[in-house]
Amino acid sequence: MFTFDGRPVPTDGERSIAAALLAAGVRSWRRSRVDGRPRGVFCGIGVCFDCLVRVNGVPAQRACLVVARPGDVVDSQDEGEEPE
Repeated sequence: MFTFDGRPVPTDGERSIAAALLAAGVRSWRRSRVDGRPRGVFCGIGVCFDCLVRVNGVPAQRACLVVARPGDVVDSQDEGEEPE
């Protein structure tokens, strides 16, 4: 299990955060800057930046590329947060 915005999400430790969130029924985890439309996974291969999340306190992580590990703390990310 990892947590997403405080909610427990199952993981096998092998799939991406995006895949785990989709399997748990979570379709979006951030909002567009201009009109607040929901965003989630778009390309699924790390080319776009629609799936950004904060992982263990580190912002701007692509959910489609980061493996969901048990114990991870994943949070929605505010638009415009930059990597530390």
